Amino acid sequence: MVEERLKFIEEEIRNLQESKLFINIRTIESPVDAWMVVDGKRVLNLCTNNYLGLANHPVLRQAAKDAIDRWGVGPAAVRSIAGTTSLHLELERRLAAFKGVEAALYVQSGFCANQAAIPVLVGKEDCIFSDRLNHASIIDGCRLSGAKILVYEHANPEDAERVIRENIGNYRRGLLVTDGVFSMDGDIAPLDKLYEVAARYGVLTMVDDAHGEGVLGRGGRGIVDHFGLHGKFDIEMGTLSKAFGVVGGVLAGKKLIIDYLRQRARPFLFSSAVTPPDTAACLAAVDLLESSTELVDKMWANASYFKGEMKRLGFDIGQSVTPITPVMLGEVAVAKEFSRRLFEEGVFAMALGFPTVPRGAARIRVMISAMLSRDDLDLSLAAFHKVGKELGVI
Repeated sequence: MVEERLKFIEEEIRNLQESKLFINIRTIESPVDAWMVVDGKRVLNLCTNNYLGLANHPVLRQAAKDAIDRWGVGPAAVRSIAGTTSLHLELERRLAAFKGVEAALYVQSGFCANQAAIPVLVGKEDCIFSDRLNHASIIDGCRLSGAKILVYEHANPEDAERVIRENIGNYRRGLLVTDGVFSMDGDIAPLDKLYEVAARYGVLTMVDDAHGEGVLGRGGRGIVDHFGLHGKFDIEMGTLSKAFGVVGGVLAGKKLIIDYLRQRARPFLFSSAVTPPDTAACLAAVDLLESSTELVDKMWANASYFKGEMKRLGFDIGQSVTPITPVMLGEVAVAKEFSRRLFEEGVFAMALGFPTVPRGAARIRVMISAMLSRDDLDLSLAAFHKVGKELGVI
């Protein structure tokens, strides 16, 4: 019997179940690789953000093991008191050099990075110009700041300029913030044009490059490198839990800003530092990316092949220009049934519906990576073709 004060939760869960929006979380029972054991079944992985296949790379595994032997498993302190090791500082130096910026700050996650930076840069007297489709972590960081949030239409520099022009005079300062790669659709922000707009009005600039790190730019150096905007964008946020295959977030940009974040960013000041094995594995990932573009090149080749074949089969894969491949299905019930049938066929690709994406825009989001072979891709294409025919999608 549910207690009276908790009945609202029971009702909400029932509503989620009836509307097919309840999330059933699958259990991974093996390392993240091309093939994984999920809920006891061996399946092809088209689901994780392991773009370069580094999450189970032997070089990263060895680096983590060596770090445990030298440093132990945890820092047991926040960075600002007794948790900053020479490993953290070395990773920050290497990431700054890799991205071609003055300085970098390593925090616990990409989500934390947005919460660390945005409330420090702007406050209640300020305003934020935010893309309509920005990630939840950006939205939460904006809300924490207390600044006025002004939304411009998705990836639209003209509308961004309109919103800035109409509002900037009413506030102390402004911040334009956008995702670099939009994780649901796989399109990218027109960062060069957004920078021009922001520069005209003296607005601070920030880009969330979570899905661009290790993907876009020369050898995976990110969206700022992709557009040649080094030294112009004030701050880049990146994550080390996707293409880098480990965990953590990075804030990179002008040294003045990074030094200020070290003094004021709450996740840095009030949450324990990232562990030594994670930090060492991230350093090993930087080594691999600096030594060769092979993994980045293979990821893009796989994405080109898969997307071309999906179009040939008749699937709607949206406007993606990155390895993120949304297979548009419309209704969430269709998407969930499609995902379930793919799993039966040995392919792990999850359905995404509201509120992750707008109502009526449910999809299977395929994450193409360098760890997939051509045989793997062909197997997945055959499964999509079979299930698509069965469900009348193609």
